[in-house]
Amino acid sequence: MRLRTAALAATTVLGTGAATLAAGRYAADAALRPPRPRGDAGSGPTAGFEGTRLTVHSHDDDRIAVTRSLAAGLPGVYGLTGRGVHAVVGPVLADATAARPRPHAVVRELRRVDRGRLSAGTTVRLTPQVYVGNPGEALGTAYADAEIPGELGPLPAWFVPGDRGVWVIAVHGLGATREHPLALVPFYRRFSVPVLDIAYRGDPGAPPYPDGIGHLGNSEWRDLDAALRYAVQHGARRVILHGWSSGATMALHTAANSPLRDRVAGLVLDSPVLDWPATVRALAALRGTPRALLPLVVRAVQGRAGLPEGRDVAVVDSAKLTVPTLVLHGPADTVAPVDSSRALAARRPRLISLREVPDAPHAAMWNADPHGYEEALRRFITPLI
Repeated sequence: MRLRTAALAATTVLGTGAATLAAGRYAADAALRPPRPRGDAGSGPTAGFEGTRLTVHSHDDDRIAVTRSLAAGLPGVYGLTGRGVHAVVGPVLADATAARPRPHAVVRELRRVDRGRLSAGTTVRLTPQVYVGNPGEALGTAYADAEIPGELGPLPAWFVPGDRGVWVIAVHGLGATREHPLALVPFYRRFSVPVLDIAYRGDPGAPPYPDGIGHLGNSEWRDLDAALRYAVQHGARRVILHGWSSGATMALHTAANSPLRDRVAGLVLDSPVLDWPATVRALAALRGTPRALLPLVVRAVQGRAGLPEGRDVAVVDSAKLTVPTLVLHGPADTVAPVDSSRALAARRPRLISLREVPDAPHAAMWNADPHGYEEALRRFITPLI
């Protein structure tokens, strides 16, 4: 049910005051409820990609024409996902559009079709997830399934081995799964760095949230803490935490509060959720919440998730950070505003480096500029491993 319809129905039954509160709680649940797993490649959109639906006009072996829109022209590498379909597209082909003008379409490089078939009229959307399946299926690389003892129960993970004593724990963010971090596994393999790619509460195969909604890292970080403990028990001397979106916020919590924080060698934070009220408002608006209800949604989430109150209250006290940190974020992020990352870096300039990526949607910094992202990451991790 669309939230505007739900609010109207509640008003009719309950009266304006009670209905407004009920609609606010309903909208809060809708904004932070984990996506339902599906049996095909067409899972729900990751945060910030809700408005990227495209129609396939045509394609051949190495190019594809899709509906012209701002999303269709984004620079970089993205997945295209729909019901039973997953493909990967590269940059816009300016020469192709100039040679054969298509006023209603954008032509992009078509790199591969992983699942299903693309045909004219197929509805797809962009996603930062460029691989599907486990590391063996997606990358052809050796890996092992792992089970991490978590606070709420066993947490599934993929372990990609390497020769280094410093591991990376990769943790995805809002609306994504552990398939999202697979884009960086080839990079880490080039440096023989082991990667533990984890699922956490609310994910497919992991324990559900006790209250049914996500907490933007405020409780989920304890699952990352369990993964850190697992890594240390299985041979990691030190660990780099690489998180996206709310997964980046989980990494901050872990580095500041874990009993094993002395084993954390560094943090890589992609699009961290630092201004949680702004993120809640953005998610609720993307899901159709009327503007008048947004303050109630923020209050409902604050109460349900136990998040700090007030715009000036930091999610994590930056004074507790003691390890080198690389933040990758972009001005185009409409879910987690970049200003919060700028402020975090300004508070600890000797410890925190910020790399801004233009034209990148939320948690898609690698997608927008794979080469630049990996070069910044190479420079950051080299002294740590």
